[in-house]
Amino acid sequence: MPATQTSSIKVDRSTKTLRELTLESMRGAIFSGHFKPGERLVERNLCEQLDVSRSVVREVLRHLETEGLVESIPHQGPVVASLDADRAAQIYELRALLEGHAARLCAEKASDATIQRLGELNDHIQAAFSEDDFHEVMVRTSAFYEAMFIGSGLTMAWDVVQSLNARINRLRAMTISSSGRKAEAAAEMERIVQALRNRDPQAAQEASQAHVRRVAEIAAQRLAASAG
Repeated sequence: MPATQTSSIKVDRSTKTLRELTLESMRGAIFSGHFKPGERLVERNLCEQLDVSRSVVREVLRHLETEGLVESIPHQGPVVASLDADRAAQIYELRALLEGHAARLCAEKASDATIQRLGELNDHIQAAFSEDDFHEVMVRTSAFYEAMFIGSGLTMAWDVVQSLNARINRLRAMTISSSGRKAEAAAEMERIVQALRNRDPQAAQEASQAHVRRVAEIAAQRLAASAG
């Protein structure tokens, strides 16, 4: 592997725990396509690329497997999990149900402070989009949905979403960089926020579900193109 690629995922030890840093680095490498679907993840090579011990690499690989980003293949070992179109469709279906319900309840019962905060968080998302900082778009989008679910009182539903978050963000990394998505996403998110400000539960639910359906379409197109 070229030196530029090797150095690009080396762990910065200045903050957090080494395990957390390594996990974040590996997630980012999978989201960005540094490691391709189906690619073998050889412990020895990862130790060299990440500059961490084998025990840390093994622990991180096990965690990534629980998140659905890595899978173990008999007689081959850990590989990057493939992006499966059917599973992706199921994830988007769950998102539409859960996020639509959260948006409806948020419009009905969230505090004024929560609604204001969601508007601010959306502004932060669009600012990151304007700078083509897709990593920060994902971070800020997750913060938006966390605030919406918690503000709606759906803490258990947010736990479900978090269990899928790695797979959601892997798909999100693929869709947010697609052509024309910046302006399209801004309009979709603004419709959600405006419905929340208007305290219109039906409009909030419909806007949220329309947003998910659109990204599902983009993901299906991208996955079909990569399969072909």
